[in-house]
Amino acid sequence: MKDLTESSIAKHVVQMAVPMAAGMFFQTLYFLIDLYFVGHLGDAALAGVGAAGNATFIVLALTQVLGVGTVTLISHAVGRKDRADATLVFNQSLVLAGCCALITLIFGYACAASFLNTLGSDAATVRAGVTYLQWFLPSLALQFALVALGSALRGTGIVKPTMIVQVLTVVINAVLAPVLIAGWGTGYALGVAGAGLASSLAVAAGVLLLAVYFHRLEKFVVFDSAAWRPRIATWGRLLRIGLPAGGEFALMFVYMGVMYWIIRRFGSDAQAGFGVGMRVMQCMFLPAMAVAFATAPVVGQNFGAGKYARVRETFEFASLTGTAIMVALTLCCQWLAPWLIRGFTAEPHAQAVGAQFLQICSFNFVATGLVFTCSGVFQGIGNTLPAVWSSASRLISFVVPALWVASLPGFRLVHLWYVSVASVTLQAILSLMLVRREFRQRLDGREPVGAQAALHGEPSAGG
Repeated sequence: MKDLTESSIAKHVVQMAVPMAAGMFFQTLYFLIDLYFVGHLGDAALAGVGAAGNATFIVLALTQVLGVGTVTLISHAVGRKDRADATLVFNQSLVLAGCCALITLIFGYACAASFLNTLGSDAATVRAGVTYLQWFLPSLALQFALVALGSALRGTGIVKPTMIVQVLTVVINAVLAPVLIAGWGTGYALGVAGAGLASSLAVAAGVLLLAVYFHRLEKFVVFDSAAWRPRIATWGRLLRIGLPAGGEFALMFVYMGVMYWIIRRFGSDAQAGFGVGMRVMQCMFLPAMAVAFATAPVVGQNFGAGKYARVRETFEFASLTGTAIMVALTLCCQWLAPWLIRGFTAEPHAQAVGAQFLQICSFNFVATGLVFTCSGVFQGIGNTLPAVWSSASRLISFVVPALWVASLPGFRLVHLWYVSVASVTLQAILSLMLVRREFRQRLDGREPVGAQAALHGEPSAGG
C-alpha cells in the first residue's frame, strides 16, 4: 500500500501515470498487432474486426462499473486506514467479476451474428466480424477479473505490477498473433479467428500472473474465501459508484455504433479506414488517460482522509498536464496522420479516410483530455453521476446532429468528423462546470483547520 495523502501531489500523479501509460500502451498493442496482421487479409477482414471491436465498449462499460467502484472504495478505505473494509471490497469485486464474465459469454455468443449484421457493410465483413468475435469473447470475459485485480492495486496506490503483467501479455499476444493468424511456423493459418484466440490466451495468462502476485506478495488487500459469500450491501456500494461510470462507457458504445452505422453506406474500405483511425487515436489518448486514471486514487485517498485542498490541487495539476500532452498529440496528428494510418492498410481509400479522421478529430484532443481528468475526479470523490450527465449530453450534441447531417444531400464523412469535434468541446465545457459544482458542494468549507495549516506549512491552532 502507498500513502497518497502525504508528499507532493505532482510526484504521486506522475509516479502512477508513467507506468500506467506504459501498461495501457502495451494493452492497446493487442488491437494494433491484430490490425497489422488482419490488415493483410483484406479490407473485409479489417472492417469486420473493427466492427466487432465495438463489443469492447460494451464490456468496457461493465468493467468500469467494477473497476471504478473498486478503486474508489478501496482508496477511501486506504485514506481511513481501514484494511478490513478494503479487503472485503476487493473480494466482493472478484465475486461480481465472475458473474459478469459468465453473462458476457452467454450473451456474446447468442448475439454475435445479430450485432455484426447491424454494423457490417457487406456479407464478407459480417462473416469476418462474427468469426473474430467468437474467438475474442473469452478475452472480454476475462477482462473482469483483470480489472478487479488491477483496480484493487490502483486503489492502494500500486500500479507497477499491473503494468508488468500487461507488458507480458502483449508479448504473448505478439508471439501468438503471426503464428495463429498467418500460420507462421505451422503452415495452418486461422485468419481472423487466430487474432481473437491470440488475445484470449494472452489475457488468460495475465489474469493468472496477477492472481499469483496477490497470493504471494500483496499484503494490504488479500484473497479471503470467507469474504466470497455475496454481500448485497457491499455490492450496493460498488454499484452506486460504478454504475454511472459504466453508463458513461455504454454511451460511448452508442456513439461508436451510430458512426459505424452511418459510415456503412460508404463501403468496407471506409469502415476499415475509420476503424484503423479510431484504434490509432485510442492509442494516442493513453498518456492523458493514464493521468486521469492516476488522478482517481490520489483524489480518493485524500478525500477519504479529509484533505480537501489536496483534492483541488490534484485536479489542477492533472488538468494542466493532460492539456499539455493533448496539444502535443494534436500537432502530431496534423503532421503525421497519413503515415500513422499507412502501416495498417495498403488500400488508398481506407488510408485517406483514416488520415482525414485523425487530422480533423485531433482538434478535440484537448477537450477529451479535460473530460478524462474530470471523470477521474468524479471517481475519486465517489460521485460518478456528473460524468454520466456529461457523456449523455452528446446524445443531443452528437447523435441527433449526426443523424440529421447524414440524411442531407451531399453528405460526406468530413461533416461527421466536424460534428464530433463540436460535441466533445461542449462536453468538456459541461464537465468543467460540473467539477466546479462538485467542489462547491463537497469541499468548500470542509477542510479541517489543522489540515489546511499543514498543507501551507503553518502551525495549527493546537500547535
